[in-house]
Amino acid sequence: MKYVHEYRNKELSQKLINAIHDSAKGEYTFMEVCGGHTMAIQRFGIPSLLPPEIKLLSGPGCPVCVTEKSYIDTAIAYARLSNTIIATFGDLMRVPGSSSSLELEKALGSDVTIVLSALEALKLAQNKPEKRIIFLAIGFETTAPGTAVAVDQASKAGVKNFFILSAHKLMPPAMKAIVDEGIKIDGYICPGHVSAITGSAIYEDIARKYKIPCVISGFEPLDLLQTILALMRQVNENKPAVEIQYTRAVQPNGNTRARTMMKQVFTVADSEWRGLGNISKSKLILTEKYQQYDALKMIPVEVEPTISDKGCICGEILKGLKTPLDCKLFGNECTPENPVGACMVSGEGACQAYFRYQPQTETT
Repeated sequence: MKYVHEYRNKELSQKLINAIHDSAKGEYTFMEVCGGHTMAIQRFGIPSLLPPEIKLLSGPGCPVCVTEKSYIDTAIAYARLSNTIIATFGDLMRVPGSSSSLELEKALGSDVTIVLSALEALKLAQNKPEKRIIFLAIGFETTAPGTAVAVDQASKAGVKNFFILSAHKLMPPAMKAIVDEGIKIDGYICPGHVSAITGSAIYEDIARKYKIPCVISGFEPLDLLQTILALMRQVNENKPAVEIQYTRAVQPNGNTRARTMMKQVFTVADSEWRGLGNISKSKLILTEKYQQYDALKMIPVEVEPTISDKGCICGEILKGLKTPLDCKLFGNECTPENPVGACMVSGEGACQAYFRYQPQTETT
């Protein structure tokens, strides 16, 4: 636990909590846009430590949660094709499609395998040249560089049976879309892992144009409390800016090599987001040079009509309009063992975070 206890120090935490209470000069609404932050906030009972003037909202920070249902239906359609292996991160297995899930398709005989990276999917393609390998490429700027490397290596090695179904999304357009929709946000708790790749500059427009403070945060209690205090001070002084609290992992310029690889392999396009609708220039798709690895372009497939989830309010939760506790299905029809919506499936989903930790949070 070395280098962890330091960020969970009780005395330092109490000093920050006292400073937060002393700094309260009105009401504050802060939104985290990282699934890791959502889980950490609930796990450590952060809301129970704050004054009632501070409201924390969970935003579109879970990549599985914001992936549109039609993408899941498309992945299922590909899973049903012969001579095809679907390579996916484990989180996607149980996300409900319109009539099935990848987990169910695997049980029915489809070849669906869990991988830990795009490079593992590429290796599978090299080991099984007689099969088409379709990698379900989801995630924000954090995982996109890994996909880019795999596609570039496939191209250099002349691999013909490796494809990706891209659902890679960009975080800043979603953050702007939430504000454009009129949802009240006084400050953003910005994602740590995304920012380790991108650097801090991607939030400058949000602070400058939208006048919303942005603080890039780590994931431990001291990180989050320090971030909340920094946001409060920006609001109190009416000086919105971009700060890096998570300095041990995030630099202003980010990972330039990873960004270069992303730019080489991907270009931007409009994309549907679960709950947020179509957001301009928010998705990464392969450039013309790498089109031969685009599953949608290279492998025709018939996809069933997408049916919306009845009673599920995942979309409203992702926009910060409601919390999981507002959902009539939460904890009843919808549980981690029997999820109705994506927000209950993913380990970074708000519904699963509330299901796992909210009772504990309420009693601390």
